[in-house]
Amino acid sequence: MPVSLATWKHGFQPNRISYEALLAGSPALDAVEAGAKYCEADITCMSVGRGGLPDATGILTLDASIMDHEGNCGSVAFVQRYEHVISIARRVMEKTPHVMLAGTGAEAFAEREGFPQTELLTEKAKAYYSEWLKQPDRLQVRLRRASEGEHEYVFVHVDENGKETEAHEQNGRISRLAEASHDTIGVLAMDSAGHLAGACTTSGLAFKLHGRVGDSPIIGAGLYVDGKVAAAVATGDGELMMRACSAFHVVEMVRQGVEPGEALERALKRIRQDHHLTPDKQCGLMVIRADGVWAARSLRPGFQLAAASSQLQDKNVLHDVTKRGITVTTI
Repeated sequence: MPVSLATWKHGFQPNRISYEALLAGSPALDAVEAGAKYCEADITCMSVGRGGLPDATGILTLDASIMDHEGNCGSVAFVQRYEHVISIARRVMEKTPHVMLAGTGAEAFAEREGFPQTELLTEKAKAYYSEWLKQPDRLQVRLRRASEGEHEYVFVHVDENGKETEAHEQNGRISRLAEASHDTIGVLAMDSAGHLAGACTTSGLAFKLHGRVGDSPIIGAGLYVDGKVAAAVATGDGELMMRACSAFHVVEMVRQGVEPGEALERALKRIRQDHHLTPDKQCGLMVIRADGVWAARSLRPGFQLAAASSQLQDKNVLHDVTKRGITVTTI
């Protein structure tokens, strides 16, 4: 019965951690936290946790949320000095009457709870920021589009007419964020007792406005769990998911009897109607129904997820999500 899913290629090892925890008998909540924590500490992932890219002022801020099968949930936003924000979010859920704490309030709570402070910004991230800072109005960061290969961050020069040209490395100058998959990690799990849980953690968009918070810590946008119905996560452009309440939307459709795959398609149809949608914006959705059936869909090709279950012979497998469905990618 155990099932675990994690978004993007950088979710492959975290999903392995989550599934091994499930096989060892851990509750789903512990499993998703363990997977998320692994990614938060992985400095090769430049969109989650320590090692992520900073905002426009050079400060790295982290957001996270967690939710269990009983509807208990907690989240934190705009955290600047603590690495494992997913664990702080869980502590908010378990030890306060609140759902969300933000900024200095979240950090004061983390300090009282004994979480160690951590220098989040790596030298590599500082170097990328310095390169961007030279031309912030002409040197932008966006996702590599599906037609250009695997989704990753790239630098693009923008001329006076708005035309984009991808920057290339010259004379040792950093111009491309190689091997950096996009955005959050969302982790879903069902344990041997049939309980569902989910976690979502991120450093948000690179070079965002200081103070910007995306969908990851917003219950119902980036994450939603109803133990009797389904658990869902959303990843990609956070503003799209916030306006559509995508994770909640998916779970509610499953509650009404819509099959998981169709629920995801309908949620994406709603996002496609958002007049803010542009060709460089992506959205990936995942859901596990209360009977263990799972599905994933994306707005455009390029979304990947890791999945492990007994149906997969307890193997952790990376999948590509395309318009034709889900295909297996070996790793």
